[in-house]
Amino acid sequence: MKKTSFKFIGITAVVALLTLFSCDDSDPSPIITPSNSVIENLKVGIMNGQLEENFTLNSSTSYELSGSFIIPEGVTLTIPAGTQIEADNGGTDVYIAVLKGGKININGTDNNPVIMSSSNGNPGDWGGLTICGKATTTAGVDAEAEVGGFIYGGTEDADSSGTIKNLVIIGTGAQINSESQYNGVSFYAVGSGTVVENVAVINGSDDGVEFFGGTVSVGNLYLENNEDDAIDWTEGWSGTIDNAYVAHTIAGFSTVVEGDKDNKNPRINNLTAISTVGGTALQFKKESGATITNLFLSGYDKNIDMKDGGALSNVKIDGSNAQVDVSYNTGSQVDISNWNFINGQFVALEVLNGNLTSNKTLTADTNYTLTGSYIVQNGVTLTIEAGTRISADKGGVDVYIAVLKGGKIDIQGTEDNPIVMSSVNPAPADWGGLTICGKATTTAGVDAEAEVGGFIYGGIDDADNSGSIKYLVIKGTGAQINSESQYNGVSLYAVGSGTVIENVAIIDGADDGVEFFGGTVSLTNIYLENNEDDAVDWTEGWNGTITNTYISHTIEGFSTAFEGDKVNNNPKFINVTAISTVDGTALQFKKESGATISNLYLEGYSKNIDMKDNGALSNVQIDGNDATTTDTYNTGTKVDISSWSWKGADL
Repeated sequence: MKKTSFKFIGITAVVALLTLFSCDDSDPSPIITPSNSVIENLKVGIMNGQLEENFTLNSSTSYELSGSFIIPEGVTLTIPAGTQIEADNGGTDVYIAVLKGGKININGTDNNPVIMSSSNGNPGDWGGLTICGKATTTAGVDAEAEVGGFIYGGTEDADSSGTIKNLVIIGTGAQINSESQYNGVSFYAVGSGTVVENVAVINGSDDGVEFFGGTVSVGNLYLENNEDDAIDWTEGWSGTIDNAYVAHTIAGFSTVVEGDKDNKNPRINNLTAISTVGGTALQFKKESGATITNLFLSGYDKNIDMKDGGALSNVKIDGSNAQVDVSYNTGSQVDISNWNFINGQFVALEVLNGNLTSNKTLTADTNYTLTGSYIVQNGVTLTIEAGTRISADKGGVDVYIAVLKGGKIDIQGTEDNPIVMSSVNPAPADWGGLTICGKATTTAGVDAEAEVGGFIYGGIDDADNSGSIKYLVIKGTGAQINSESQYNGVSLYAVGSGTVIENVAIIDGADDGVEFFGGTVSLTNIYLENNEDDAVDWTEGWNGTITNTYISHTIEGFSTAFEGDKVNNNPKFINVTAISTVDGTALQFKKESGATISNLYLEGYSKNIDMKDNGALSNVQIDGNDATTTDTYNTGTKVDISSWSWKGADL
């Protein structure tokens, strides 16, 4: 994330008198500087104390927020476009608060926003912005806030606490005690007369925005990597949010949305939330609910959580009751490309879905989520630069990457920066994996139809080139299509020898690690761990070579290390190590299938050679001899994977 550059002057404020401001016992009492000193300090860029008269900041002055800055009843603080306020890393002692009856007018513009941030923008550096109003809240009239002991709440739902336009706020959420924290922006009973639009809250250690009752509405809200909830409400908030975009790229946050207590049916129109690290999207406690239209979610482990068993009918999504088993990834994404007020701060996130009809490059500085089928069309090349991560939704057979016949994929990983394609916290069958279709020969014929996707493959060009795959780690694949068909980690349909594949790890797949359907492609350095069907599977006359294969089985119930099927076009394997801690079958050959294997090392399997349909053992040549069912095959040299550090890469 790009950080804003601040330049501040260092000035020592002269404090003539210290006044104690009321607050609860859990929050350190703010130090209030007398009004004349407050004004004099503001003139030289210091914000501290209680403002006792209306004041307008100067956009050409860089301000230091060195403590609590309080705007009391009857006073207005105006902040012009382009103003920058740097908050000291003072935790709960540093914040801006607008008291009940006070006003703040933040007059940023789309191209010249107001920015409030600590110097490094780290979560919890400071307290953020708190606004207290006179609107209704189930906490009652003159309730006491959990932060600062501020008084809020009344009977004026149309109350105005001012205007907030084009504000970026970074590094907030200081911890008061085990139960209470400051948020990026806290709205305590703020009324509908308050204008709030174009607000970004980034890197908060608690919520991005939280509403404690009130009726205020917000337009255009960007929330990035806030560690608790991006949007939180309680005490009967009944306002509306129009256009909210939430990004989660750091693990351990709470939720996108948390609603609590009474349900006054707040509305959210157009909500996009994308996670590359799993987590929970929408959580509703007690009887809370909401009406949400045009919802787009991607990358969350749980989309709907009725935390206390509240009725799903309390939550209306696009006109229907919420459902816990719906993906909610078909809505239109909120377009933030013209939200200039974010000022270049936003984390780069991109959703991959649909047909790729022109060449495209994926880059390591963007977070990608795969929400459905992403299909590279004939004549198109998908390039993926080193270090790129693709987070796949747990959408089963609906989520996969496919390269069609005539298309290409160029995966440019390196030893130090491999490509990773994985679901979050990967489990077998989370998604469909990578399928490539080529023009090489297959016994299925020319223009055969694949068992997955109905893709067309096969031709007469054995030297066909479908691209290059170097240093790829792929996890959590193998979604079940039907009782006979599944996606694999990597499926190679009639892929030709012009295609380069080397240094690939396929881990935790529910079906095969890699499967060949005819073709002539060869591979080098393949690591296959705990794929539940076959680690390496081939059929339809594949006749390529794999050099350096390492297979690990530590979970019971897999099928085999190798499964060859149908005609024998004598594929070759040079240096094969397969180790099981849970017995099972090592090498299985169906019908007349076979292979030539050199330097084979097997360990831990209860059966090493299985000629499933009684094919001739001579079809399988191991170190120059016919295979036997009695040999232990444990005298070969193990494939040395000690330098394959790339295989351990994660999202």
